[in-house]
Amino acid sequence: MTDFTTLELEIEGAVARIWLNRPELRNAFDDVVIRELGEAFSQASAAADVRVIVLGANGPAFCAGANLNWMRRAADFTHEQNMADAGGLAAMLRTIHESPKPVIARVQGDVYAGGMGLVAACDVAVSVDTAWYCLSEVKIGLIPATISPYVLRAMGTRAAQRYFLTAERFTAAEAHRIGFVHEVVAADALDAKVAELVKAFTGASPAAVRACKQLIADVAGREIDDALIAKTVQGIADIRASEEGREGVQAFLQKRKPSWLGGQK
Repeated sequence: MTDFTTLELEIEGAVARIWLNRPELRNAFDDVVIRELGEAFSQASAAADVRVIVLGANGPAFCAGANLNWMRRAADFTHEQNMADAGGLAAMLRTIHESPKPVIARVQGDVYAGGMGLVAACDVAVSVDTAWYCLSEVKIGLIPATISPYVLRAMGTRAAQRYFLTAERFTAAEAHRIGFVHEVVAADALDAKVAELVKAFTGASPAAVRACKQLIADVAGREIDDALIAKTVQGIADIRASEEGREGVQAFLQKRKPSWLGGQK
């Protein structure tokens, strides 16, 4: 397993935990953080025993966006350097979003700018009730371009029209209201809620969870036409004929646990 300098990767049984670990910098991004996040998610996604990935952070902030020193360096970049730099962030977010394993964002503190993209790229987000959220880019003459595909899917166009354009801070309660996070809990209940979700994910068929992630990606936002209907018909036919699909149905009919929960075929 790779040794990381800006984060920690822990794999224990079916759960991989990735921790942003520069609390003194409020876990802000730079090129090293971006590269290491991509590597950590690639490793966790490829680990055969891992069924779910939890992304968390150490310290009072989840992620404060871009590191100031990185921003100072980037201020002198050429257009080609800016393209390469943004491409690295885009590739990392895509690695998280396209992981075949479900990803939970464990949000223990404030989330700003690029950190919003991290949370949005995860499948499920649980936040403490004291966290603040902000898409702050326009305040410094920038736009949240690279993170926008994920943030728009998470909060919707209408909310984005306000928060992309105003850079207002908003509360965890507002993040929940607009659909950006799924659950808001007190700080002392955060780990219990995450554990509850981990249990739910690991109780499901691994193959079906992977297929559901792909199904959502394939269907979301698509016009309902003959091609889409054919794709969904093919999807259910394939999973019914799969080993886990057959096992799951037989376990249900025979009133026993399926093999992925330790049941005997």
